[in-house]
Amino acid sequence: MDKVIWRLTLAFLLGSTYAEASYSLHMEDFIKAVKEVEDKDPGSEPLAVLKSLRRAASLNDGFIHLFLLNEESGGSELDARLTDYIKKAVHHRVTEDGREEGVVLTPDGTTVALRPILLGIQAGFLSNFRDYVPGLYQLTLAKDLSLSIKGSSSSDMPRLGPDGCWDNITHPQVFTLADTPSLFTTAQVNGGMDGLLLGMRVAALYRSPLKLSSLLTEYYCQQLDRDGLNSAPLLISQRRRENFKRLLLPPLLSRQVVNSLKLQRRLAGEPKMEAKEKQQLMVAVKEGIKEFVHMYIDCPPIIPRCMWGAKPYNGTPTYLSLPLPFLYIHHTEIPSKPCVTFEQCAEDMRSIQHFHQEERGWDDIGYNFVAGSDGYIYEGRGWLWQGAHTLGHNSIGYGVSFIGSYSATLPTQHSMELVRDQLSACAVKDGRLKSNFILQGHRQVVATTCPGDALFNEIKTWKHFGEVEK
Repeated sequence: MDKVIWRLTLAFLLGSTYAEASYSLHMEDFIKAVKEVEDKDPGSEPLAVLKSLRRAASLNDGFIHLFLLNEESGGSELDARLTDYIKKAVHHRVTEDGREEGVVLTPDGTTVALRPILLGIQAGFLSNFRDYVPGLYQLTLAKDLSLSIKGSSSSDMPRLGPDGCWDNITHPQVFTLADTPSLFTTAQVNGGMDGLLLGMRVAALYRSPLKLSSLLTEYYCQQLDRDGLNSAPLLISQRRRENFKRLLLPPLLSRQVVNSLKLQRRLAGEPKMEAKEKQQLMVAVKEGIKEFVHMYIDCPPIIPRCMWGAKPYNGTPTYLSLPLPFLYIHHTEIPSKPCVTFEQCAEDMRSIQHFHQEERGWDDIGYNFVAGSDGYIYEGRGWLWQGAHTLGHNSIGYGVSFIGSYSATLPTQHSMELVRDQLSACAVKDGRLKSNFILQGHRQVVATTCPGDALFNEIKTWKHFGEVEK
């Protein structure tokens, strides 16, 4: 009997130890794992840590070898538990049932593929130049983008996307894509951008002693104050698209994509492309880059419903007849404070939806989109469903609200730019808003003080603002 009790106790203790040591697929947990690798050899250089991670994740194909050192030399060996976790977190693939592996959830609510991040950072550390990193575009974006463009040109597969949803926000383990996958998902795009930006960052530091865990923490775990991105550091994950936009030259990216395809053909022992095939490729690349810029540069980053924990729509939604002629601006008033983190913005979205569904008796959250002060737009009813935001006008316009009360103060400059410059332009380009749409405040068509005096006076200066016809 004593032996049985001892075995049960030992199993419990071992199970508890494993549970405490196990990591989720959250960036904060991945950083803990990186720190664990660093702590095994306190004097190790970042390159040695990166080699250990690459070895564990089997990032060792011929294409990578063209630009990076072989990971077999250098770096400490990891134990089986840590190796299994690194492999799970870094090795990228999309399964037949639509699950995307090799991705992690970041504190800002977006999902990133880790492979291009690690490869981009290693390329940066290996560079002998402050403003140029050999192979950086190839390792982070160009190869995956080239495969997606090539794959979509010969099939019905989409070129880009989609995004997806995690099974659990606090302890994420499974990420499921929201639609038919391309060969270049949104998580890969996010990771590619981050890998390129961080690679440039470490190259600019020029061998400055910097731990990998510190670099990732600085970029992904930045705490914003009440001013949101207005006073935030420049190089953080919430700014990935605007930072990438500053670096992006579409002709350069096009050349990198074409060069990537040539390199892949050479590695596979395939002959050079014939003139006709090359011409067809150039047309496909041009169209692919154009779509890429529109989706991930021109349009704002939008957090989908599933990520903020939306409840289902009650009943059957009414679909809008697009394009719409109006865009109506609101403020939530309650919650009255701006949200500056994903956790707070998601909580505010759930609170708004609860109020609209339970107190007002509406089918869903009333707004089509909601702007936080954390750098993101949050999906409400979205582009296709008619909202419940502007009485008597819901069928002819989108309702966009800013979280907070703006009678005396304004939303953050960044959040206003997302709505004014990106969301509306994206809607026009995609045929969801008319090119001559009219932007109005809620108070112009309904007896209310919304969107607050300060915000209303601000939107009067925006392009497309229009007075109500008498």
